[in-house]
This record gives sequence, structure tokens and C-alpha cells, in this order.
Amino acid sequence: MRTNTVIYPGTFDPITNGHVDLTERASRLFGRVVVAIAYSEKKTPLFDLEQRIALCEASLSHLDNVEVTGFSNLLTDFAKSQGARCVLRGLRTVADFEYEFQLTNMNRAMFPEFESVFLTPSEHLSFISSSLVREIAALKGDITPFVPEPVALALQSRFAE
Repeated sequence: MRTNTVIYPGTFDPITNGHVDLTERASRLFGRVVVAIAYSEKKTPLFDLEQRIALCEASLSHLDNVEVTGFSNLLTDFAKSQGARCVLRGLRTVADFEYEFQLTNMNRAMFPEFESVFLTPSEHLSFISSSLVREIAALKGDITPFVPEPVALALQSRFAE
């Protein structure tokens, strides 16, 4: 069965220019892209779920076939609820691949029709990660080359104290 919907899951704490790049590219490959933001309280995110959703919506508003929503259940169950049989994952490093390979096989064991699509970031964005952006922002460094403007403003405000 063909799918027209892809789920792009993550914590997006915060969304970076690398995430935006992958979402833009996915929006050209699929009719519908659901950016699925994991509740993920065990990771103690810097921004709460509502803030992460708002930052993603602001950063992706130029894409008319992209939806942003939160989720707190199994990815395979969330995908089924969205009518999706495909997940998008970004790969920056070999370590990413090893983890994603294991996750792909586990997801397929739970939902045999579930497929994973992997995209690598554009070369000039391949080193960006949310954790590095948070660290730079906390130390009052310039994060504007790495994140969309709404995110830069939110981080600067968060670490203004």
C-alpha cells in the first residue's frame, strides 16, 4: 500500500535549521508531513510541549502540507492514528545510523507495514543539533545561524537572566 503521509518525529527542543531543511525536503516527497513532537518529559526538555509546538509551527509556516502536533504514545500507534505507514528520520552520523537501524527493526516488529525513510541533512547543516544549540544559547553565544528566527528569540529570552 502506498502512503502519502510521513511522520517526522522528534523532541524538537528546539527545532533547528537542520530540522527545517529535512521537513522542506520531505514536503516535496510526500503529500502530507506530520511533524510529531514527543512529549518526552523524561528528557527534561528546555521548552514544554506547547512551546515546542508553537516554535515548530512558526518555523514551518511557509510549508502548506506540513502539520505540527504533539504525541505521547508509541510512534507506531501514533502513525496508525494519522493514517501513516512511513516515518522520516534524519541521519547525521554513523552513531545515528546504528540507533535508527535498531529502532527501525523494532518498529517494524510492532507494525510490519511501517517503513522508515532516512534523509541526511544538507552538508552545511550536518553539524547542528538541538543540544549544541541549547548549550551555545545558555553560554550567550550567537545561535542565529543555526535556528529559525522565532527559536533564536525564544532561546535568547529564556537565557536572558
